[in-house]
Amino acid sequence: MAMLDIFNDSAFSSVELSEGIQNTPNNYGRVGALGLFVPKPVRTTSVSIEINNGVLSLIESSPRGSGGQQNKRAKRTLKSFNIPHFSLEDTVMADDVQNIRPFGNTSELEAAVDFINERMSEMSGKHDITEEWLLATALRGTVLDADGSVLLDLFADFGVTQEVKFFDFTNDAADPRKTCLDVKRHIEQNLKGDTMTSVHALCSSDYFDGLISHPVVKEAYAYQQGLSAQRDDLRKGFTYQDITFEEYVGTATDADGADHPFIPAGDARFFPKGTNSTFREYLAPADMMPFVNTPGQSRYASLEMLKHGKGVEIQTQMNILPICMRPAVLVRGSKAAS
Repeated sequence: MAMLDIFNDSAFSSVELSEGIQNTPNNYGRVGALGLFVPKPVRTTSVSIEINNGVLSLIESSPRGSGGQQNKRAKRTLKSFNIPHFSLEDTVMADDVQNIRPFGNTSELEAAVDFINERMSEMSGKHDITEEWLLATALRGTVLDADGSVLLDLFADFGVTQEVKFFDFTNDAADPRKTCLDVKRHIEQNLKGDTMTSVHALCSSDYFDGLISHPVVKEAYAYQQGLSAQRDDLRKGFTYQDITFEEYVGTATDADGADHPFIPAGDARFFPKGTNSTFREYLAPADMMPFVNTPGQSRYASLEMLKHGKGVEIQTQMNILPICMRPAVLVRGSKAAS
């Protein structure tokens, strides 16, 4: 069998490769693991969202037999959002596969499959960290590209202003309980018909340190947990005023080597958990002929033969857009007063 004839095998079709890369164990960070954003496959490269500014109002009483109060219909607007395309390419040369084949132990096909899967697993990891960055920035209300540029400003598009709550950790007399209650009340008031089970906060390191060092918080936690408050590492999450605070030190590195923290220094991001329709992750189809007008998938992969059969080019891609449908519920906590 000629060495590169193996790439005409069905194992290397776009459909098979795409299924393979979707089955690769992901390396999602904390936001992905929380399961907030519900996947929503679509058949197009953009998505239209209807914004219903409905308000529940009281109905005045009227005499029996008379006409009822005229119903005022909610104002609705329609906004369209393009789903970003994230693609990665690599090349496998004929000698790459030839040189790794253990003589007498495996076939050309098996060696090539193993090598391609290994390369795609590496590429999939880069998609994973990119997706985590998109999800984390969506929780901040502004979906950012790898270089920090804005892909989607949820606050501007939905016409709301982000709520910012200042936590004065430097003042021992300040009581953070009231601020926590204000955060929860704001989120509850802006669910607009949705429900939640709890409020969660992802914190930068300095924000988290300031919180657990405040005497009011220390006293409350010590009373609740006893000696474990002094013994245990609280960074993976502890509950105060029914809000789970968790340190998240994740960062992503762009192509130029610059680091981008998922949670900016001095900040915490508050959001509801257990919602039904507040968080969505739209998945668009790949720009490949086998997937035109099909429901979007989380990952895609394909091979393209190089000139003269010198090797193959691997392309992996994802087409995703995470959106918070009620961005007013995204509250920023800050150590700074402004």
